[in-house]
Amino acid sequence: MKKGNIKKNRILLHRFFPYFKKYKSILMLDLFCASLTTACDLTLPLIVRRITNDGFNDLSLLTFKYIFSVTVFYILLRCIDAAANFYMTTGGHLMGTKIETDMRNDLFSHIQELSFSYFDNTKVGQLMSRLTSDLFDITEFAHHFPEEMIITSIKIVVSFAIFASMNIWLAVIIFSVLPLMFIVTKKSRRKMKATFRESRQQVGEINAQTEDSLLGIRIVKSFTNEDIEKEKFDKGAKKYLNIKRNNYFQMGIFHTIVRGFDGAMYILVVATGAVFMKKGLTTVGDFSASLLMVSNLLSSIRRLVEFSEQFNRGITGIERFTQVMDIVSEIKDSENAVEVQNVRGEIEFRDVSFIYPGTEKKVLNNVNIKIKPGENVALAGPSGGGKTTICNLIPRFYDVTGGEILLDGINIKDITLHSLRSNIGVVQQDVYMFSGTVFQNIAYGRPDATRQEVEQAAVLAGAHDFIMLLSEGYDTYCGERGVKLSGGQKQRISIARVFLKNPPILILDEATSALDNESERIVQQSLECLAKGRTTIVIAHRLTTIKNAKEILVLTEDGIAERGSHAELIKKGGIYCGFYSLYGSR
Repeated sequence: MKKGNIKKNRILLHRFFPYFKKYKSILMLDLFCASLTTACDLTLPLIVRRITNDGFNDLSLLTFKYIFSVTVFYILLRCIDAAANFYMTTGGHLMGTKIETDMRNDLFSHIQELSFSYFDNTKVGQLMSRLTSDLFDITEFAHHFPEEMIITSIKIVVSFAIFASMNIWLAVIIFSVLPLMFIVTKKSRRKMKATFRESRQQVGEINAQTEDSLLGIRIVKSFTNEDIEKEKFDKGAKKYLNIKRNNYFQMGIFHTIVRGFDGAMYILVVATGAVFMKKGLTTVGDFSASLLMVSNLLSSIRRLVEFSEQFNRGITGIERFTQVMDIVSEIKDSENAVEVQNVRGEIEFRDVSFIYPGTEKKVLNNVNIKIKPGENVALAGPSGGGKTTICNLIPRFYDVTGGEILLDGINIKDITLHSLRSNIGVVQQDVYMFSGTVFQNIAYGRPDATRQEVEQAAVLAGAHDFIMLLSEGYDTYCGERGVKLSGGQKQRISIARVFLKNPPILILDEATSALDNESERIVQQSLECLAKGRTTIVIAHRLTTIKNAKEILVLTEDGIAERGSHAELIKKGGIYCGFYSLYGSR
């Protein structure tokens, strides 16, 4: 293994070891049991050596009492071995599962804290792979790694000592083969690790492609593109097959080399031992014990070889785990961030500029906006003008690249994220419904809300009547992403969710643009009710929905082109007037 790989593995293990801290007592007992099983394995060759030497020298020594004592002693050892092995299998695996659970919780919590820009460039399927299959391998790795290290270390050291006590030259010859074996298998082990990494990456790609296809299944079927999706999936599956084929090829080479060395060591012991026995340099008992010791040693090496595959899978899982954990969210609380209380809802943009991460074009350039508490401000204009960007900057889904945004005179970067977002309610065009009941989806706005409060929020959102007509009322299952509900129903549930949250600031991001006229009318009434007494920012393509806004800002690629009330902008006869003439009645 290259020095760089050794150093990298050492760093990864150093990152992994703290997870053992909570389970130190389990680990210590597990390693003690591993030591016991090893001691039991090493005792048999010594027993055989003693009996063979005694019998060869004087058969009268092999009395019934002697044989009975040895038999009872060995049965006792096997009982100890069985009990120790039972604990290793149960307690050790449970420790590994607990560590896997801790790592999964840490990873999920960290992912929850990452900013929108990370999710803009990351496939959800890849994250799912890191949360599931990658960490599953760590369960086995977590308890087998310390076990195998202690078992192999004891067996090699004690076996060498026993060999040396019988014949130092035999010990030197046998143990000189071990480093040679590790040198010869180095390249194969490195290639195996690379194929494990490729395999994990491709599993993530398959997960991402599957998720994309299944979430869009209605589009797939409406365009009769099932064959295209099958072809894309088949392409990914074949790539995975080729990676696994290479993986098994490298494993085959590795195991073949190891088995070759197994044979070589047996031949060395038999041939060398026979020569030493002929010359009187070793006894018959020592020769018999040597054969058993080599068998024991080789079984240990085979376990280590098998574990090397597990080690590579585990270390790959740890590597992919740390890759995500090392990503630092650029959106986080400042050191002196404060919790805001009794928010009035005054919002001010001061010379705000913004560029999306990974791009060069400015979406906003020195934008200045001031919204007084309780005012209703609408954003209009062509796509690409920065309307949605403005709404994303207020809750700090992204951070400004220039200027500052103030809430009640405080820079939002100096307000804790939880406090800031708790005071902002967002209703979007694309409503996300969680897999669960209607009640659970509304209660997401405030998880500690009572049933009465949830129903009251639904009444205010104009959703209560249709909910009561559902098969199980508030306990009706919504389906994946709310597929059992219409667009208007989902939108009203999302409005009820915000009513329940009851924030002083409201952002409506094209909340009715995807609805039919009747649904839009009902939802618009709910939104007008929701907006009363709150600072409200509205984005709307249908300009009739923003006629009553206190101020309308018309955004283009050049910034705020026009601002004023509906009447003022119509009278001005500019960009807004032109848009209204074309789209106002839609």
